[in-house]
Amino acid sequence: GIAFLLSLYLSGGAVGGGGLFSLLAPNNYALARMGASGAVPVWLMGRWWTLLSAVWLHGSLLHIAFNMYFIRMIAPPVGELYGPGRMVIIYTIGGILGFVASTVMGNSLTVGASGAMFGLLGALVYYGRRTGSSHISSQAWSIAITNVVFGFLMAGVDNSAHIGGFIGGFLAGLVLDPLKPERIVRDLERAELHEVIAAAARAQLRPGLVAQLLEGVQARGLHVVGEPEGVAALVRHHVGHEFAHEVVGQGQLLRPGIQGPD
Repeated sequence: GIAFLLSLYLSGGAVGGGGLFSLLAPNNYALARMGASGAVPVWLMGRWWTLLSAVWLHGSLLHIAFNMYFIRMIAPPVGELYGPGRMVIIYTIGGILGFVASTVMGNSLTVGASGAMFGLLGALVYYGRRTGSSHISSQAWSIAITNVVFGFLMAGVDNSAHIGGFIGGFLAGLVLDPLKPERIVRDLERAELHEVIAAAARAQLRPGLVAQLLEGVQARGLHVVGEPEGVAALVRHHVGHEFAHEVVGQGQLLRPGIQGPD
C-alpha cells in the first residue's frame, strides 16, 4: 500500500482516471523510477533487481484491490500447509519467475503481485499432488484457470507473468516439500515441550500428570518430528532417567517422530 501511494505521489497530477480500470493509475515514469520490471528495465537498462521490486508496485487502485483480496484468500492456507517462512519463499519465487516470463515474452513494463499470487496457487496444486488431496489441488486449479481466462479476455493483463509465477510456485513446492516440517515451527514446538517439562519438574508433579500435560500439548498439533532425542530425552534432561520411563509409560507418547527412552 505504501509503495502504491508513493507511486501516485511521484506521478504528480498525471494519474489515470478515465475509467474504473485506470482509476488512480500511476504513470509509467513513476513506476519505472520505483522499480517496475519488463523488457525495457531489464534488457535495455540492466535493472535486473526489478524482477524482485516490481511485485510491490501496482498499476491502479483496482489492480491492488484485486491482488490484496486474492492474496488474503490464498496466502493463509499456503502458510498453514507449508509453514509461514516457506510461504514467503514461495511467494517471492513466484513473483520473480512471473516477471522473468513476462520479460522474456517482451512485455515492456510490468508490475503487480499476481505472479506471486499464482506462485501460491502452484504450490497448492503441488501440495494436492504430493498428499493426494484432490480437493485442494482442484480448488487451486479452478482459481488459476479462471484468472488466466479472464486475463485473455481483458486488455493489459500480463498472463505470461501469471503462468510463470504458477510454474515457479509449483517448483518451489516441489523443492520445499510440504510433508517435511518447517524448521522454525519444529524449533518452536520443541521449545514449548521444554517449557512444559521444566515447569512440571519444578512443581514436582506426578509422572502421570506430566504425561497428561504433554498429551495436551500434542493434542493441539505440537509434536517433535525428526528430533533424535524425542520427548523422553527431554524429560530425562529435566527430571532424570527413571522419571522419564514413568512419564512415557503412563502417557501415549510413543508415536512416529517421538522416541521413547533407551
